[in-house]
Amino acid sequence: MPTVTEAQNPLKDWVPETRTLLLGDRSAAAAGETWDVYNPATEDVIATVAGASPGQVDEAVAAARQAFPAWAGLSGEERSRHLHRLADVLEKAADRLLPSIVNEVGTPVSLAEYLQVKMAVDEHLRWAAEAAKTDRTIHLGEFDKPVPTMSDVVHEPVGVVAAITGYNYPLNLAIFKFGAALAAGCTVVLLPSPRTPLTTLFLGDLIKEAGLPPGVMNVVIGGADVGQQLSSHPGVDRVSFTGSDGVGAKIMEQAAANLTGVTLELGGKSPSIVLPGVDVQKIAVEMHLRWSRNGGQGCAALARLLVHEAVYDEFLDASTSAFDQMVVGDPWDRATNIGPMIRPDHKARVQGFIDGSVAEGGTKLLEVTKPLPERGWFVNPVLLGGLPHSARAVQQEIFGPIAVVVPFKGTEEAIRLANDTPYGLAANVWCDDPVEARRVAERVRAGTVWINGGGAMRPDAPFGGYGRSGLGRELGEWGMREYLEVKHIQWRV
Repeated sequence: MPTVTEAQNPLKDWVPETRTLLLGDRSAAAAGETWDVYNPATEDVIATVAGASPGQVDEAVAAARQAFPAWAGLSGEERSRHLHRLADVLEKAADRLLPSIVNEVGTPVSLAEYLQVKMAVDEHLRWAAEAAKTDRTIHLGEFDKPVPTMSDVVHEPVGVVAAITGYNYPLNLAIFKFGAALAAGCTVVLLPSPRTPLTTLFLGDLIKEAGLPPGVMNVVIGGADVGQQLSSHPGVDRVSFTGSDGVGAKIMEQAAANLTGVTLELGGKSPSIVLPGVDVQKIAVEMHLRWSRNGGQGCAALARLLVHEAVYDEFLDASTSAFDQMVVGDPWDRATNIGPMIRPDHKARVQGFIDGSVAEGGTKLLEVTKPLPERGWFVNPVLLGGLPHSARAVQQEIFGPIAVVVPFKGTEEAIRLANDTPYGLAANVWCDDPVEARRVAERVRAGTVWINGGGAMRPDAPFGGYGRSGLGRELGEWGMREYLEVKHIQWRV
């Protein structure tokens, strides 16, 4: 993927010109209400867009419904070729996808190149393209009661999928959903967050350029009204949503009227457990730079730090250098690793957690104190301490560059604290004993548990959570199954 540098940078201020929806085989001007899209690092309006009208939402669903039989009827090899061709087009457009995301999300360019673009296309979309080829038929063999029979279990695409994404990773979250759905043989109506619609509208252009059959992928934008229409639409067979647990609950309620299945990837309050014996000097910087990346706007941010009291003071000392390395500011400056909050109301919400925690008796144990840029919705990273585990900042997802640290006395207490939230999306266990690390990991109730930092998000591994972190899974074979119906075929021999 081309690297955009500060020096060469002709696309630093680039945003897609596309303002049209993709409805079947045509690009259409949106007929709904308009709103401004902002660059969160500068507070400038970078585009004005219009949402889909109710009639256009119906048209998108109808186009997906009409395209479904032919797309589902293709062989896995044929669908794979289509998806690889789309990945080729996205790779060639990486030098435009990158600035689109940096300018509307605010992710620092040094992080966005891989996390926002390369990982999405080269790893996850390519994996889905290969997964389309898999024959998932299961041969059950003979059964002799009351007469001899044979059985197969086959998997068929569920139908039309409404894919609704969050603002923080617009391309990744879209590919997580439509990659698996298209590979399974479903057709899709894609709806991005209204805060970051531009990259998804541009994606509609690239879908047409890739030559996907008309109606297989449709792109609409809009606010809560469009989301509600899709979630409750009788022509939609599956709703896949990434966002907050509050909105996820509403989508589940809306889909229930038609008994439509839902896949919900929601919030988290993910713990990072530091057990005794760990060399905290080696891990502290990595821990802090991980929860604070993308401005802390990540559902699996490991921002609840549970640290054994034997290493607690040493951990805080080692953490100082991490905060020295946090650079808040212009996402196009390659020294920056902390970008802005997405909107002023979200900045105020994040700041409210800091102020509220201090008012409750908490302490700012560490913080970045350098002056913030005059423009842009920035928040300096803070590590909070001195709070009971029941405190709001410890229990609720903040979605900003704020972490809380809680000491514990023993491993059993650490496990109890790790599981003491309504969420269960992710966790991490730092431990120098691999047997003990695995034992603890298996007792933490979370959909993903890393040990000693784990690694990048694997396209072949499931992602999702327990409790209020959602329903179902994305990625890997588990993500494919969200878009497949299971059919038993039995015949007499």
